[in-house]
Amino acid sequence: MEEQVSLTAVGWARSLPVSSGVKAARDWTREHLRSLHWSQTAPDMVDAVLLTVSELVTNAHVHTRADAQLILTWDHECLHVTVHDPAPGLPQPRDPAGDALGGRGLMLVDAVADDWQVRPCAKGKAVIACFQPPT
Repeated sequence: MEEQVSLTAVGWARSLPVSSGVKAARDWTREHLRSLHWSQTAPDMVDAVLLTVSELVTNAHVHTRADAQLILTWDHECLHVTVHDPAPGLPQPRDPAGDALGGRGLMLVDAVADDWQVRPCAKGKAVIACFQPPT
């Protein structure tokens, strides 16, 4: 007989027009992280999540010139930060020149997230980063 597993998760989603800017995404995310009480228990994790949101939303707006959707899902083990955009091409980490102004976003996400991945979707792609707070 198969054991049934119950999954409880909390999630928030927001559409981010190109005109809204990345600051709106960070502010919205910061507010939801307060409900998890991470500001007191894991302030470094909050900084890492906010950096990731900045990078992923910036990538979506700059490279697709389109609106993006930001989704935060907390399943009591991992905070999944997902940014969806309508462009079909999958992002590839680059090796930027030393004086380049861009090209480091996914390298930063890789450095601060516990895990990250890209998934193609029927209408675009989703970049997902996972953060596991310290126990």
